[in-house]
Amino acid sequence: MKQGKGIENPESRFSAVLVGAARLPGVRINREAYLRSALARHCSEDDNRRALEETPAAAGITVEVLDKVANDSIRYETAKVSALSAAAGIPGIIALPATVPADVAQYFGHMLRIAQKLAYLYSWPDLFSDEGDDVDDATMGVLTLFFGVMFGTQSANAAVGKVAGMMSEQAVKKLPQKALTKGLIYPIVKKVAGYLGVKMTKDSFAKSVSKAIPLVGAVVSGGLTFTTFLPMAKRLKKHLASLPLAEPSHRVMDGEVVDGEVVEDHGPFAAAHADQHGADTTAVKLEEPQS
Repeated sequence: MKQGKGIENPESRFSAVLVGAARLPGVRINREAYLRSALARHCSEDDNRRALEETPAAAGITVEVLDKVANDSIRYETAKVSALSAAAGIPGIIALPATVPADVAQYFGHMLRIAQKLAYLYSWPDLFSDEGDDVDDATMGVLTLFFGVMFGTQSANAAVGKVAGMMSEQAVKKLPQKALTKGLIYPIVKKVAGYLGVKMTKDSFAKSVSKAIPLVGAVVSGGLTFTTFLPMAKRLKKHLASLPLAEPSHRVMDGEVVDGEVVEDHGPFAAAHADQHGADTTAVKLEEPQS
């Protein structure tokens, strides 16, 4: 059955929310400022400088240190988004039209914040290097895949591994634009975006019901946010930490790979470490919508 325009395309719905969240104040993380602050207590000034100029992996910063910093960031973002979600749950059913969209936006905004922080710790390039509100297509693609990993989709795990393998193999400091926007990875990006659009609508409905009862709704909404956000952030952390880009002493340069392991391509979506190294085996495999 045909649905009305504006609701029949889950992929477009998800993309619109993602772009809207990326434009919110405070959502975009300055890579250099974050890494400088986050790593200052754990490594030397020399290593910190090299992490900023190249990557934490190139600076030889151990996975143990990165994991500790990542866990601190996850705790901070989880506490913040849970508190805001609880506050948004207070007004009750009369204010639902105003609070529900704001709650969804701030939730996605904090997902974007933690995704950026984890990406920078585990040696991904700057995702929002350009000025202005626009989000380029490659960044949209990789953020969609990151969200897919957070929600437990196995195809997103494989695609993120593939993108990391491409950057590792080519020793570049930028996302592989062609693969993410019209090449190898693009069909998976579209599929994951469609799945997330459906998931987002279901979750939004569940949260709107929790807000119908004032005060009690605040507790339910904040608790629901805490119990969903924390495991999703940990899932992304585990996967990014397992990829070649995060391995210490892997240098990302404009020239050849130095001290890096080239990832071979064994198939269209063979992730780095083909057994889906880093996929959270405890996560429930979510079924993606059939086309």
